[in-house]
Amino acid sequence: MEAEEGAKRRREVENRLLEKVGQIISEIKSAKHVDQLICSLHSLALLLFPLDSSLILPTLDQRFKEQILSAKIPSANERKEWWQAFYRGRGAPFPTFARVLLLDVMSDWLACFPVSAKKLVYDVFFVNGLATEVVQALVPFLQYNGNGSVADVNAVQSNTERLLVLCLLENDGVLQIAREFGSSQLHEDFTKLQPLASRVAQIVASIPDKAQPRAPALLSSQQITFQLLHGAQERDKNLSDEESTSHNFELDEVLLGELVSHVLGHIRSFLSSSIDSVMADLLESDSGSQFWLKIMGAIKDPYAVERISEQLLRQLSIEHITDTEAYWILWILFNRIFNNQPAVRSLFLDKFLLWKIFPFCCLRWIIQFAVFECPPVSNSLAKGAETQGLLDTTQHLMAVWSRQEFVQSAPMEQQAYVTAAIGLCMERISKEELDNSKDLMHSILQGVSFRLESPTYFIRKMASNIALVFSQVIDPKNPLYLDDNCSGEMIDWEFGFTKPEKDTLSTHNHTEKHTDETKRLSTSQAEKDLNYSSNQGRGKSEKAESKKLSQFKLLDPDEIIDPATLNYGSASDEDEDEAASENSDSSSDSSLQPYDLIDDDTDLKRKLTQLVDVIGALRKSDDADGVERALDVAENLVRASPDELTHIAGDLVRTLVQVRCSDLAVEGEEDTAEEKRHRALVALVVSCPFQSLESLNKLLYSPNVDTSQRIMILDVMSEAALELADSKIMKPKHQSRALISTVSESQAWFLPSSIGPLGAGFWKEVSETGTLLNYSNRYERELPLKPGQIRKGKIRRWSVRSANVPENQLEWTQNKFHVYSAAFMLPAMEGFDKKRHGVDLLGRDFIVLGKLIYMLGVCMRCVSMHPEASALAPSLLDMLRSREICHHKEAYVRRAVLFAASSVLVSLHPSFVASALTKGNLEVSKGLEWVRTWALDVVESDTDRECYTMAMSCLQLHAEMALQASRVLESAESTLKPKSIGVSSNLSMATIKIPFSNVEY
Repeated sequence: MEAEEGAKRRREVENRLLEKVGQIISEIKSAKHVDQLICSLHSLALLLFPLDSSLILPTLDQRFKEQILSAKIPSANERKEWWQAFYRGRGAPFPTFARVLLLDVMSDWLACFPVSAKKLVYDVFFVNGLATEVVQALVPFLQYNGNGSVADVNAVQSNTERLLVLCLLENDGVLQIAREFGSSQLHEDFTKLQPLASRVAQIVASIPDKAQPRAPALLSSQQITFQLLHGAQERDKNLSDEESTSHNFELDEVLLGELVSHVLGHIRSFLSSSIDSVMADLLESDSGSQFWLKIMGAIKDPYAVERISEQLLRQLSIEHITDTEAYWILWILFNRIFNNQPAVRSLFLDKFLLWKIFPFCCLRWIIQFAVFECPPVSNSLAKGAETQGLLDTTQHLMAVWSRQEFVQSAPMEQQAYVTAAIGLCMERISKEELDNSKDLMHSILQGVSFRLESPTYFIRKMASNIALVFSQVIDPKNPLYLDDNCSGEMIDWEFGFTKPEKDTLSTHNHTEKHTDETKRLSTSQAEKDLNYSSNQGRGKSEKAESKKLSQFKLLDPDEIIDPATLNYGSASDEDEDEAASENSDSSSDSSLQPYDLIDDDTDLKRKLTQLVDVIGALRKSDDADGVERALDVAENLVRASPDELTHIAGDLVRTLVQVRCSDLAVEGEEDTAEEKRHRALVALVVSCPFQSLESLNKLLYSPNVDTSQRIMILDVMSEAALELADSKIMKPKHQSRALISTVSESQAWFLPSSIGPLGAGFWKEVSETGTLLNYSNRYERELPLKPGQIRKGKIRRWSVRSANVPENQLEWTQNKFHVYSAAFMLPAMEGFDKKRHGVDLLGRDFIVLGKLIYMLGVCMRCVSMHPEASALAPSLLDMLRSREICHHKEAYVRRAVLFAASSVLVSLHPSFVASALTKGNLEVSKGLEWVRTWALDVVESDTDRECYTMAMSCLQLHAEMALQASRVLESAESTLKPKSIGVSSNLSMATIKIPFSNVEY
């Protein structure tokens, strides 16, 4: 009966309270004076809280004072019943009433409230309310964006922040929340409260993020989590051991900020007075450590454990702690659940080592705690007595690392992270342990070989580091160095990817900065990787040689050149050498010392001055000196463009490609010979494009050449295309002259003008021979040498040649590539997907495929804005969008595809794109639409960071192209309308899609 009467009593109170709240809300909306509003709020606050009404009387008019004084004050029990019904009752009205207070009262009246009235009849509903309900009501209004003005929105947000500071911080509201849930565990089944506790925990944790930038600093996560931590410690002291481990305290998730500093201080107090061998026993027996030993075990949600563990490690990485301190922090928090819960053990040994990416210091701590399972020695990694776990973990990591799919698809940062984990583990493995393992050695060799074949420098660097540490385990006295940068005993396991930030920012900011740094490092290697193979053969002087080629000038084709000057330098160089020799002879007699002439036959060797002789010398593989001399003169002879070049260009191309420079060159000079061959081939393609390209395209897919030769062919074609697109030519300077000249009366009208350079001779009439009739007279005169001209006296000199560029000539840049663009691209694209003997571009030879696509992209850029670009783009796009190409499993190929697609976008003239849309050219429109959709797909799903960056650039180029084409369409439409010419229906239907928007015409 008592229970029924109590329930009936509660229902009556709840009904009366609902009526009262409804009445107050009506009065608020109809209030005409602020004192009227204060009296209405006072009548409700008096039912819920003990108030000192005298504090607000001085601020009110007389008629409202009487209303305040005449209000009936309830008893303490009645007030408790009203309070429970207002905040906890069935259909509790507090959330609705709080919304009215935060919006209606705030916007219209709160600025008029006296300070005492604001505190007693407005703030009191939040400050003295149920903390869990108050938090749920207030926090959503931190991001309020109602329909009112900006000032009203800002006022609501500022008032909400003020109330949160009052409730949660100045009145320890967060601590009250912790106490409320802690006391609930003593009296109720906490499983019923778990959803509410989880929701409140999330809301409290979100306050620092939802607060506006101008919000008070007191709303920081440190202030909030400190109260929660204090409440959790209170709860631990009040509960018995059984009770403290039998309940799941969800709010412990938001304790990270203060937890790190508290537990670090606790660990340091022990490290200063004890040694590592007894540290574990001391912590287990210390009563003050029990809270820390149980705190992680109290969290039953596996996802929460994972999230807290990850955030804790990242927080530790910016605390500048030692390896020893980090180990004992992990030990006191995770040792019990690591040993007792397989899920937590798997979290550290699998997820944190394979699939997460932490700063390098965190990786060291994880390995020390979870793999070695012993404290470090002198703050360096140390192996424990039990080694089976180390072998099992290393073998598990290596099984993933050695798979080709992992090499192809895993992001670069993840590969570097796993490589570092394997390396740190292998450094502590002995030769006997390695011999006893099952498949570890096979996995190491397989993973290293896969990575050494990669065109990406960082991946090859990973292979060389693992090979080095493997060799140190097998034979410490004979380490294996596969990379010139690997030297010394210490191995760099960071690769530039996992270095933590050296500041004390929040974990979130730290993670973002780490990601940006990784992105910057990976981007810096993009161009190196695309040019990987050519760099391998061309040596360190590639940049200087490329610069030399780019500065090469095609002089006047009518200029007469002395072939003798093409062997080892210009004639002027020889003259300088002769002059230097004469000076040396005249200045010193020591140069006349006798020397042995028995084996000195250098001067007796015939100099190669004909291309036919060069081909013959290159074919004599047993004459290394002859091959070297032929390579020395090949480029200069080719660039002289002799008459026979057209007839022997193809033969010379084949001979140069098949020369084995590495076998014939002196040891240490292989790169020099490769450079000379490369330059000669580029000169051949530039000087005689059609004949040279015909041979190169046949050799590209020939079974008689190897991968390195195919890569060299593509590099030659790329560089030749760039040189043809940037050719230099000398042209006469245009000089303005009078169209009608005035001659003096003393000179016959038919005589040439006497105007000319200083020192010019007189005009003389020259008689014609060989004809009887003369319809005109010929005159000639002698002209002086121009400044800088040198007249050579050698009979092989066919004309005078200026040492410097004449003043009356200009250097012009002329793009000659567009004439030969089809010969460069179409044969190379034909049959790329066919598998031949020794050729498998879609499979084993993916580096050749990437270089081919890159070369095609370079060609498109070289033909940019020319009509040939419009003709070649559809064929290239059709090749790129084949599934075997655009979805290739190797990131190297996908990067090349993105480069080529971007090249197409920048090469097409906007008028061509607009024309293709209006005339219904489906081939072009579909190809361009594919570029957009595929780039979006790469941005969303590709794991390679460089592919992501290039795809974003591709989308930007596509948007710019669409914008330019849309402007062309607008211009065409506006031009046609005034002339009353009907616009094509295709023009009105044209659609150009810009990423994330459509522009239709």
